[in-house]
Amino acid sequence: METATQTLNYRALAEGISEWLKEYAQKSGQKGFTLGISGGVDSGVVSTLCAKTGLPVLILEMPIHQGTAEVDRAKNHIAWLKENYSNVSSQEINLTSSYDILYDTLNQTEPAFGELVNKNVFDFSMANTRSRLRMMTLYQFAGMHKLLVAGTGNKVEDFGIGFYTKYGDGGVDVSPIADLMKSEVYALGAELGVGNDILTAAPTDGLHSDGRTDEDQIGATYDELEWAMYHIDKTEGGITLFDGITERQKEVIKIYSRFHDSNKHKMDSIPVYDTSKFRN
Repeated sequence: METATQTLNYRALAEGISEWLKEYAQKSGQKGFTLGISGGVDSGVVSTLCAKTGLPVLILEMPIHQGTAEVDRAKNHIAWLKENYSNVSSQEINLTSSYDILYDTLNQTEPAFGELVNKNVFDFSMANTRSRLRMMTLYQFAGMHKLLVAGTGNKVEDFGIGFYTKYGDGGVDVSPIADLMKSEVYALGAELGVGNDILTAAPTDGLHSDGRTDEDQIGATYDELEWAMYHIDKTEGGITLFDGITERQKEVIKIYSRFHDSNKHKMDSIPVYDTSKFRN
């Protein structure tokens, strides 16, 4: 599939992002960065870029019923960071019991509007609550140590399909890889020396206990989504959107568009009602 990916100098890119992060922290009057490690490529790359700044970096492990493979990858990456960067420290904050208490509390509330909530809908909403608990924890530590919360969203997730939790992993101070496609994040990770176990792991948001991957949830791979994002951008008004492409590509465009439209509220600025016409 043709994509918008251009040849990048990943070594220069790594230096450029790290310098940008350092300058931003210094201008903000903050000491360094904090972020959560999931065992995935995005957090692996961002944590390494933050470490390269030379500023203090606090890595938080925040498991909530986390799978063993994810935990092991995260621990391996943290160990690698500490071996290579003396400015990196870490803490494990197990949020499982906090999440379980909140789950039980909310699950026992009286149904609103006199209707019972479907359990699948409730559990999906609680998956987003996992992400928001982690965001709250990150900002607690950021506040205690004068750190910025570094975001780990890439371009496809943040601006394509909105595949993140509003005020969860979307609640950050700075987004160093949000202009990179997923494939570019992988390439940058390889340049930075991120472990092969992370680079070859199936992408997952880590918000569900059944091991589902991002592809399971979305119905398309990130390579396919990158192609759809590029293909839609290069067409005018959708006139030639479905011309000369395969049935699978048509399906991927529909998947991409469905996610993009339904999650647009995450990507747009928060609407504010304009009261100017009522003012004298």
